[in-house]
Amino acid sequence: MHEIERIKTYLLNLQNTICSELETQETAAKFEEDEWQRPTGGGGRTRVLADGDTFEQAGVNFSYVFGDQMPAPATAQRPELQDCNFHAIGVSLVIHPRNPYVPTSHANVRFFVAEKENQPPVWWFGGGFDLTPYYAFQEDVIDWHRNAREACLPFGEDVYPRFKKWCDEYFYLKHRDETRGVGGLFFDDLNQWEFERCFDFMQSVGDHYIRAYLPIVKRRKSTTYKRREREFQLYRRGRYVEFNLLYDRGTMFGLQSGGRTESILMSLPPIVQWRYDWNPEPGTPEHDLYENYLKPRDWLSEETGS
Repeated sequence: MHEIERIKTYLLNLQNTICSELETQETAAKFEEDEWQRPTGGGGRTRVLADGDTFEQAGVNFSYVFGDQMPAPATAQRPELQDCNFHAIGVSLVIHPRNPYVPTSHANVRFFVAEKENQPPVWWFGGGFDLTPYYAFQEDVIDWHRNAREACLPFGEDVYPRFKKWCDEYFYLKHRDETRGVGGLFFDDLNQWEFERCFDFMQSVGDHYIRAYLPIVKRRKSTTYKRREREFQLYRRGRYVEFNLLYDRGTMFGLQSGGRTESILMSLPPIVQWRYDWNPEPGTPEHDLYENYLKPRDWLSEETGS
């Protein structure tokens, strides 16, 4: 499909923009680039910033892979595509900040096309972004969701509520009975609109991510913290690991499609810890996260009270 080249150009530019914006928050650390090839078709451009003042680890990955058989995670809802060849292209990123008062964030935008001989191609878009705070501030969460709504608004009043709900349901740890964070947007299998409108929507989501995240980083990155906050951050990072390895469709797709393991697992935090049967004490800021943020809420209905 000739559209692949247009999408590729946008995604490479998006990767450049996000990396440049994130580097403005560092005094010296820069993204290191690693271009790689997939033996069975395609490749990518992985960029990782490590051990920065603001970001302990930030990974922004572009990939474009193709092959003769769709991997299982991509056909779970579409068994009729199991024998199709495919092209998959996207940008995926995860940012793990150093300061516990700065949330972890994730974003992904992607495009798939599946083809079978003598049949028209089947294509769809997916993606979204979500926020995982350790010490949550209502104004940050509302700003995050306000940007999510702005990304969706040109495409219909119902789009943000629908994809916000999907995000709450997708980034949910069933074995913990809690959401991974405070949500944002998640969409997949988007092809109900005509191609240009779907592509425009993917671009809107991609472009709004850094607009939503960078102001929060600037607001919180100089907050003083001590060992207690750092240890809680490391403990909560364990939830991120659990979700990515147990549930995340992107991780499963990458591994099962023969993708590059280092690039796929760049989403994992550099330092993490678990504690046996730990629960926060009532009345603490840690308890506030569990009680008031790790559950779906209509954040924008609370805008006027922020």
